[in-house]
Amino acid sequence: MSQQSTGGVQSVERVLDLLEIMADLGGSAALSDLASRSGLPLPTIHRLLRTLLAKGYARQLPNRKYALGPRLIHLGEAAESQLGSNAKSELTWLVSETEETSNMAVLDGDYVLYVAQAPSPHAMRMFTEVGHRAHTHSTGVGKAILSQLDDEAVRAIVQRAGMPCPTEHSIGTIDELLADLALIRERGYAIDDGEQELGVRCFAVPLPDFPTPAAISISGPDQRVTMETAATAVPLLQQSARRISDAVRE
Repeated sequence: MSQQSTGGVQSVERVLDLLEIMADLGGSAALSDLASRSGLPLPTIHRLLRTLLAKGYARQLPNRKYALGPRLIHLGEAAESQLGSNAKSELTWLVSETEETSNMAVLDGDYVLYVAQAPSPHAMRMFTEVGHRAHTHSTGVGKAILSQLDDEAVRAIVQRAGMPCPTEHSIGTIDELLADLALIRERGYAIDDGEQELGVRCFAVPLPDFPTPAAISISGPDQRVTMETAATAVPLLQQSARRISDAVRE
């Protein structure tokens, strides 16, 4: 990992690098992994890890690997809550334009985590509880998020999380998923066509230049949310996605 200075405090940058390496490796890493990926000398890594262990931001496993610590959970939950709060007005706007439920989700480990929702005014509508986690390969937001990652990262996520098929339309193999992601990258949006729940269709777009892989969507019964709906819904989703991303950087 590059140690080029960003103008900040070097020790803080190094600590964050170690945490990101653990996250990239699925939440835990051997000392050799931390050394090879960070480029830091072992005495420096030991010193930084002692601080992380003492503060609860890292923990050591019985197999001697180092893992992300429980103190990070509170920080992550607070950050996710804030991201969802900032996006709520855009989701509400999407509902006013489409009359269908709108969601925002972020990548949380190997799953998608729903962080905000605005419900459809229709009596028959889709509902996914905020805080719910789902597999990436069978949801619109999940596939939109995966489309931002390279194939190697996608393979790693799917291998760890598995690929259960909630419906007969669900993607069941990594090759099928990678082919679908190639289409998503080309056209700019993902479709969940009864893959998570029969009779439900969802269109989702990734959030560009966002601090963490994230996506927003609209979803509803496939009688109302037809394939033709994409022509009007996707441009609206893309407008909202850009505004949410821009607001985070302001």
